Amino acid sequence: MNFPSSVIKNAVDAISNFPGIGKKTALRLVIYLLRNKKIAYNIADSIKKLIEETTYCENCHNISKAKLCDICNNEERDKLTICVVEDIRDIIAIENTMQYKGHYHVIGGLISPIDGIGPSDLNINNLIQKITNSNVKEIIFALCASIEGETTSYYIYKQIKQLQLKVTTISKGISIGGELEYTDQITLGRALINRYSFENSLKQ
Repeated sequence: MNFPSSVIKNAVDAISNFPGIGKKTALRLVIYLLRNKKIAYNIADSIKKLIEETTYCENCHNISKAKLCDICNNEERDKLTICVVEDIRDIIAIENTMQYKGHYHVIGGLISPIDGIGPSDLNINNLIQKITNSNVKEIIFALCASIEGETTSYYIYKQIKQLQLKVTTISKGISIGGELEYTDQITLGRALINRYSFENSLKQ
């Protein structure tokens, strides 16, 4: 694709780095931004603030404005129950169901040897440490129903099995390979309420 200037080319190359956006779509967005400079400046300022001002909760790795996120700081939340999720999109999806009142732990991805992602690349070790050093009663796996999600759940389960915790997983109302953020609130809410023993799921 030929461009009239290197400035446009650089902008197109940058925007096409976004997931699901190719060169043609990126070019349309660049032209739109050139025609709407106020919007372009607002977007640029928002992205700058996003990068510079975003911090992560020291306890659960959720996005936060302080050392602890609003959920971890909420005394009315059940600290003895931890829901393990892949990223913050899953927290948003689960919170929208209004069916869960415990804490979370964002592991930041899934174990995937093909992609070179191992347990040490994720927030798993500090999850295990947190569980070991606290009075947590239940761990809920709310990870994608894929090979990577199941592998990650099983790895964590093996690390905490000796602690005699209640380990559950959301029910399989979620389609295999489906991501939580795209699941409707009713289905996701029921999957949380009807969660079942993770160990029993290994026997199926």
